[in-house]
Amino acid sequence: MGDQDFAGRVALITGTSGIARASAWRLARGGARVMALGIDDNVNAEMADLARDDHLSIKVHKADVSSQEQVGSAFETLKREFGRLDVIVNSATVHPYGTVVTTDSDTFLRCLAVNVGSIHLTAHFGIPIMVANGGGAIVNISSVQGHACQQNVAAYVASKGAIHALTRAMALDHAASQVRVNSVSPGSIRTPLLAYAARTFDGPDADIEEVFRRFGAAHPLGRIGEAEEVAEMVAYLASDRASFCTGGDFLIDGGLKAGLGVK
Repeated sequence: MGDQDFAGRVALITGTSGIARASAWRLARGGARVMALGIDDNVNAEMADLARDDHLSIKVHKADVSSQEQVGSAFETLKREFGRLDVIVNSATVHPYGTVVTTDSDTFLRCLAVNVGSIHLTAHFGIPIMVANGGGAIVNISSVQGHACQQNVAAYVASKGAIHALTRAMALDHAASQVRVNSVSPGSIRTPLLAYAARTFDGPDADIEEVFRRFGAAHPLGRIGEAEEVAEMVAYLASDRASFCTGGDFLIDGGLKAGLGVK
């Protein structure tokens, strides 16, 4: 891995915390100029401040990534300021809890619009820019829950399974244009989303680290993963080192999917 393995490249990332933020840091430290799209003003401002402190070329742009108008506007800004696009990392996600009975239609559709619809929008606007520059790489963040799931997460797992299918379709449709498309399926990763899960399962006063230890114990490696570990997988798939990889899903789950729950 070269220190400047993304020198001269431009990346767009959806999300401004967790895996998205770690991926932005990894690509920017590799020399990329990065635009990150996020909806939360406070989280966006925190990311922008940290990037400035670290002297990284990361521009944070406020956008609802389920909105065609707002994503389209972000891409106009990207074209104007950067003039090219080489990498898209689709990491924005929402994680409602509920069954198909307890989840209302608005919540279900919002989950699909953010988790899957945003991938359509970034590709819709981004792939033509990539093609004009000879191609590029797209990495979609899915989940082990797109393969096998817990109870009470119907909307979330529907969206993550859809990401796997959409990744394959995009990879086939755009292979001739040298646009590679892969997905990454993490297990339990130390992120604000996992902290939210901990509070959902154990209540608002939960000892987050203790819950993380319990989550980690379910993984054969005996711990949860770090966002930076996922970011390394993202960087590999976005780089020329993965030049023959497209249409695949890559597990980064501490062995979680390798075993059966029955002992």
